[in-house]
Amino acid sequence: MTSPAFAVYPGRQITPDASPEFAAAALVSLEARCGERDGVPFSEQTVSGDSRRSWTWPWRAALFARLAEWQVNLLAEIAIGDDTPQETLSELMDAVLPRVEKLQSYVWRRHLEGAASRLLDHAADGAPGTTSTMAVGFVDIVGYTGHSKTLTDSELVHWVEYFENEMTRTVVDLGGRVIKTIGDEVLFVTDDPVSAAEVALIVTERGEDADDEFPRVRAGIAYGDVVSRLGDVYGPIVNIAARLTSVARPGSVLVDRGAYEILSGPIAEDSVDTTELPAPGEGPSLSKILDRAADELAQFSPYTQAGDYRFRRLPRKSVKGYSRLEPWLLRRSKEARSKEAKGKHD
Repeated sequence: MTSPAFAVYPGRQITPDASPEFAAAALVSLEARCGERDGVPFSEQTVSGDSRRSWTWPWRAALFARLAEWQVNLLAEIAIGDDTPQETLSELMDAVLPRVEKLQSYVWRRHLEGAASRLLDHAADGAPGTTSTMAVGFVDIVGYTGHSKTLTDSELVHWVEYFENEMTRTVVDLGGRVIKTIGDEVLFVTDDPVSAAEVALIVTERGEDADDEFPRVRAGIAYGDVVSRLGDVYGPIVNIAARLTSVARPGSVLVDRGAYEILSGPIAEDSVDTTELPAPGEGPSLSKILDRAADELAQFSPYTQAGDYRFRRLPRKSVKGYSRLEPWLLRRSKEARSKEAKGKHD
């Protein structure tokens, strides 16, 4: 990943002679990165640091570079329409950047407070980066590639930014966190499957509304143990949520067994496959027959209802990394839809 430190070495864009101000700023960054203290010179011991410092700080520096480029581009769009764009851009930066710096500091402190709170909640589990139980959701724009080809560059930017902003607002309003955006897809987490289900249902319903600008989407939700590290999430639950999204039909929400059990209550014993494995030599064929029969029956399974939600078990899916992925189709109950519609009219 590119880092601004490249301009110092091996690049030559920043030097003490040609750009003393930038060189001084780079020195401050390097000293902080290497953990240098007053009176302690640079050495192999002070520069190397531990494994975290060796790769996370360049990564963060690259993120700051991307943020700065985005901010300058926004100001440049305003300045370009002026008769003296360079002077206008310089004036805008002098006026705006101090305010942006304060805003970024405020946002960072809020994120720091949230991260500390989550860490304390899971303190009994050990050090940072340990496993915690949460719901993971992916929301993916349907037909992104085809539609993007029909848009101009500015229209595409507006479309994607609108999608990301509306997703972030919905997730945050329901107590979740957007982990990252991946092109036409958003990855988010919530503490419980109910909040994740509401996020997914709200945005898929909006996507099916012809009068809503929000794009048509599909979603997948999984619930279980997830490893959180450096603002990202890892583990099989994340992979399952991604796979569910990939097989979901446009406008639909699929959930895994973990999310289904919480949303609907524990699965009844008679609905769980407890068949003992046959003796060696008989297993493969009989097991496949039983799986195929269960999947064929699932195609005709009726919806079951629990509270505000309806569920339908779908045939097992074979996807990358999972040969027997169990999806449940999630929808709102008729009563919940009627209540929601009445609330909008009122």
